[in-house]
Amino acid sequence: MTLKVFRESYAALSKFVISALDLISEDEVSKFIQLLEASYESGKKVLVIGAGRSGLIGRAFAMRLMHLGFNTYVLGETIVPALQPGDVVVAISGSGRTRLVVTAAEVAKSVGARVVAVTTFPDSPLAQIADHVVRVPGRSKVSAEDDYNVRQLIGIYEPLAPLGTLFELTAMVTLDAVISELMTRLGKTEEDLRQRHANIEI
Repeated sequence: MTLKVFRESYAALSKFVISALDLISEDEVSKFIQLLEASYESGKKVLVIGAGRSGLIGRAFAMRLMHLGFNTYVLGETIVPALQPGDVVVAISGSGRTRLVVTAAEVAKSVGARVVAVTTFPDSPLAQIADHVVRVPGRSKVSAEDDYNVRQLIGIYEPLAPLGTLFELTAMVTLDAVISELMTRLGKTEEDLRQRHANIEI
């Protein structure tokens, strides 16, 4: 039995992630990186927020920030401290409507934290709350008609990329690329990151 759908999906997903680079604003990413650099230099906290698969991507991003030496946390962990004015919150939601993420961003904003929204929709409730938006292309679970047309044009169909897969993959690559840029700007090497990697693992 051949893996026809597997191969088609792999190719289509890869094509989308590569093509998305031309749609991501370098200005938006640059400002995001500047906010992170400022938090690193000042010792301010970076709190990452996400739900479901976006939350898993957020955890991966927070882990790499920790490896770089950031004071970083993930919402939902018992060790998350109180936010202070000037802390940075990275809120990840493809639709920009995930209730948990939007509510947490509102609370963070109310205590003076800087909120960065990573989302597909710059006019979403999350984006409207945020101090800064990084638009990451992708199909949201709540797809609009224009979103459907984009998918048809580039050959992405639902069985190959269900629900929020396109956003989640593109967000993962985007945030990992942000980490690479930060490594260079902060003068960090892979060995520096390895020194902060967990040395007690099951």
